[in-house]
Parts: sequence; C-alpha cells; structure tokens
Amino acid sequence: MGLKIYDSFDLDGEELSRGLGYENAHIRGALLWAGPGHILELLEYINPPLIERPTEDRNALGAGHFAFTVDDCEKTYLMLISKGVRVLNPPAEPLPGVKICYLQDPEGNWLEIVEISDTRTPTNDLGF
Repeated sequence: MGLKIYDSFDLDGEELSRGLGYENAHIRGALLWAGPGHILELLEYINPPLIERPTEDRNALGAGHFAFTVDDCEKTYLMLISKGVRVLNPPAEPLPGVKICYLQDPEGNWLEIVEISDTRTPTNDLGF
C-alpha cells in the first residue's frame, strides 16, 4: 500500500504486562508512516498466544477494516493479489465515480480499496 515502516519493536516485561492487562505479555509490532499526523500500528501477540477469529463475516459485531484510497483500484487489486491477499470481492462501482473492493491480508485483517474519481470528493459525496 506504499506505507513506510517508521519503527518496529519487540516488547515484553512487567510494564508491558501491566499496560496490556496480560501476564507475561510479549508483543511485536510495527509503526507505518501514513502521512503527517497519521501512523498505523500493527501488532502481533506472542504471549498470550493468538486465538482464531470466531467468524470471517465482515458484518459481525466489532468487526472492522482498513480503508485505503488509491489512484487505480484495479491495478492495486491485482498487485495485492500477487502478494497473497485473499479476495473477498473484485472491484465494483457501487456509486458513479467510486470503485471499491474488499480483500483479506494473510493475518485475516480486512482491507477496503477505494478509488474516487476526480469528479467526486469525500467531503461532498460520501458523507465524511
């Protein structure tokens, strides 16, 4: 998606355990630079061990996804498929000038890819 790794870490210890509320907590993570004022943090729990998500349904209570605006939905879709993401749906145009598709990364996170044509802007057409 073009995000650059800003920092990465491997943490454990008493303070982390207290902060996360898990005994003997151990996590790995990365901070991805997403532009001024925006950092995306990705975490992997080493301890406690990971548990499987009970459902892959995107409409489940508490489900979420990362949405990324891109210049070319089709091109990004094909690039992400080549990197091993799972396709939930191919690109579609639910509104004139707006293309979207949903994918799932290898760790099960849902990704939405959004292309908005020059004739539409998020502030006046999409309700943001």
